[in-house]
Amino acid sequence: MQQWLKEVARGKKGSRDLTYEEAFEAASQIASGEASIAQCAAFFVAERMKEESSDELRAFVDVFYKNTEHVTHSPEGLLDCAGPYVGRNTFAATIPVSLLLSEKGIPVLLHGSDPLPPKYGSSLKAILKHVGIESQVSIHTVEETLLRTKIGFADTESFCKPLAKLRDLRKEIGVRTLLNTVEKLGRVAQGETLMLGAFHKTAITHIIPVVKRLYKQVFIVQGVEGSEDIPIHRNSSFIYKLTDQGEEMLTVRPSDYGFNHQKDPEKELITFEQQAELISLVIEGNDNVELSYYRDQVIFNAGIRYFLLNKVDTIEKGIQTADDQLRNGQAKEQWLKWQQVQGKVEG
Repeated sequence: MQQWLKEVARGKKGSRDLTYEEAFEAASQIASGEASIAQCAAFFVAERMKEESSDELRAFVDVFYKNTEHVTHSPEGLLDCAGPYVGRNTFAATIPVSLLLSEKGIPVLLHGSDPLPPKYGSSLKAILKHVGIESQVSIHTVEETLLRTKIGFADTESFCKPLAKLRDLRKEIGVRTLLNTVEKLGRVAQGETLMLGAFHKTAITHIIPVVKRLYKQVFIVQGVEGSEDIPIHRNSSFIYKLTDQGEEMLTVRPSDYGFNHQKDPEKELITFEQQAELISLVIEGNDNVELSYYRDQVIFNAGIRYFLLNKVDTIEKGIQTADDQLRNGQAKEQWLKWQQVQGKVEG
């Protein structure tokens, strides 16, 4: 491990990117426990200061994928939603959005872990547990839930032991490491389509060569807090689409679809208990005006995903579909089915 440290930790002028083969060896030593805790910490901090290359990221993704337990049989057309594992402070619209998609037959896997630094926000795992969706389940349970309800959640650290073993180290370091990207690309359910959240266009440059190898179709979204949820209050957001046919940049504006919300500081810090309550109210079809900010974010994002996944031919039709699902009680029925099937599978 020392030889790779010498290359990435020589300082601003002396450090260099590792080749794929070198990074694969370094990642293997870290994943196997051969590298000491001190060496792991030094490597991650040095990589953060240098900024990991695409080859380095690809090597770590490949090594940690090899050390992950995977679903054997996934439903066809599975959408892998890869949001931030550090948690959310704003509304996690991706949960009800994924529920709506699954009700229309589009399989969706959500995944995450307990909150991590530097944010320690509300994790999808904590939110879902609060509403009766258990995350500490076997890989067989994840598979059965996906096949029977078209929606599931995976606690990635339960299926990737090296990630679990590195949690305490990451908490002590307290800053982002390349593992923040690696953990989102573990492909627990082997999905062919990825929806990945990103903060800025510049942040996705070194990710594109990696995800193009792993998925047939990729949507990189400029979402809230680096999530896959497009904000309802921002003037415009980008969606970077990658397919076998090429690359395309889409820009979406909420106001083009009749959504004219303003950013509200009171909605910028929500506990996981509040998240769970808001999600439940939206799913139950509550159209109280006080919920409009959250409800609109759900139908806006669902509408966009229906369009991107070729379920409808316009975003407007996608929004109408999502609105109908909430008003007609379809979302609530699917919500109850997910909870019930999860319980039956575990029992």
